[in-house]
Order: sequence, then C-alpha cells, then structure tokens
Amino acid sequence: MFERFTKDARATVTGAVAHAERAGAGRVTGEHLLVALLDQDGGRASFAVTALGLTDRRESLDAALAEARRRGGMSRADADALADIGIDLTAVVSRIEEAHGEGALRGDGGRRRRAGRPAFSREAKKVLEKSLRVALGRGDRFIGGEHLLLALTVMPGPVADVLAEHGATYGTVERALYGNGGAGQDRKAG
Repeated sequence: MFERFTKDARATVTGAVAHAERAGAGRVTGEHLLVALLDQDGGRASFAVTALGLTDRRESLDAALAEARRRGGMSRADADALADIGIDLTAVVSRIEEAHGEGALRGDGGRRRRAGRPAFSREAKKVLEKSLRVALGRGDRFIGGEHLLLALTVMPGPVADVLAEHGATYGTVERALYGNGGAGQDRKAG
C-alpha cells in the first residue's frame, strides 16, 4: 500500500513516526498522523487545513489533543456514554490524577515491543487503511495527504472529535478539497 502514497503522504507518515519518537511514545497514533499532517507545506491537505483555519488555530488544536490524552484517549462518545450511566469522566480523571499524578491516563509511558522505531497503533493502521478506502472511493489511484486527512475525520475517537470541534468534519474537509461539486461524488478513475 505504501507504494501508492504520494510524496506528501509519505512525509506525513514519516513525520508521524518522528513525532512519536520525540514524544517518547511507544506507538505511532492517529494524533501523531494529524500533527505531522498539520506540519506539511504544499499539497491538497495543506490547502484544506489552511482554508479551514486549522493552521491559525494550531495552539487550540494542540491543547484539545493534550486534553484528550489527559482523558486517556476517551472520545466524546465515550464520555457521553459514561455520563448516561451516571459517571462523570472529568471527576474520574481528576481523582485518578490526585492519586497517581497529572497525566496518569495519558498512556504515553507504554513500553516499545522492540528497539528501534515505534510501531503503529491499531488506530493509526486503521487510519491508513481508511485513507486507501477514501482514495478508492474517489477513484484515485494514489493515496495523498488529503486522503489521510479525510480518514482522520471519520475514524471514531479523540482525533476526529478535536477536528470536528475545530470545524474539520468529513464534509467541510471534502468541500475545502474538492469544492461543492466534489461533495459525496466519486470521481472516475482516469
């Protein structure tokens, strides 16, 4: 599959590995893919990120991602489901941090399975697989940064939640990338 990746998509994947290494994370996550994608200059994904104002709100994105890590990666849907049965996730996180220190649920202290580069988490692998499906659904014979961005918006979890909070849903990203004519339409492979 990696042979189908464009230059910007490859740079995003290698950038995600670098972000994970710098953070001391044992695994490359969807968050690392997003941060690496936000670092890219040029390309369709970079254009969409800028058009949606994500570049100008990078600090807000980073803070929202940090808060999601603090909650142990629980998504908004997870928090809502817990609230439905009377569990306040914020209170639980606060109590755990009181007992075990700030950021105890972050999960970034995991051990690597082997020496060398961090492995890709199940979540990151699913994002890469979804980007292939997005590309095929659009009739593209390549996987670009734009397909990675679209995949990140639809994979349930904290990354998609943070993107949605900042106005980057599948629909808004698709419109920024392809205009109104591209929304919901597959292109023919040429």
